[in-house]
Amino acid sequence: MGDVLLKAFIPILIMLVLAILFAVFNILASNFIGKKTYESGKLTAYECGIEPAGEPHVRFDIKFYLIAIFFLLFDIEALFLFPWAVIFSKLGILGFVEMFLFIVILVLGLLYVWLKGALKWE
Repeated sequence: MGDVLLKAFIPILIMLVLAILFAVFNILASNFIGKKTYESGKLTAYECGIEPAGEPHVRFDIKFYLIAIFFLLFDIEALFLFPWAVIFSKLGILGFVEMFLFIVILVLGLLYVWLKGALKWE
């Protein structure tokens, strides 16, 4: 049994070794072949042919990150809801109760975020 399992993973191991060797080869080849000197124009930011204006590092408001995290949270919720809906009839009452509790926890989280004012865009 162990020998058969080991033989099943040999192609994966070979692919992993080849991928690592390919990545290392490309990095080394670009260091040897690539041009080492940089012109002053090469180091400036390119913005559609216009000279860069302002600092390149702009601080973003934390609201952008919070909205992104909320989006991911509810996107993952949808990811769990679709397969559940497909096999809903096979799960019975236990599957319904478990998903109901899952949705209740997410709604409570949304209510908490809403009451804290994290969804207000100021």
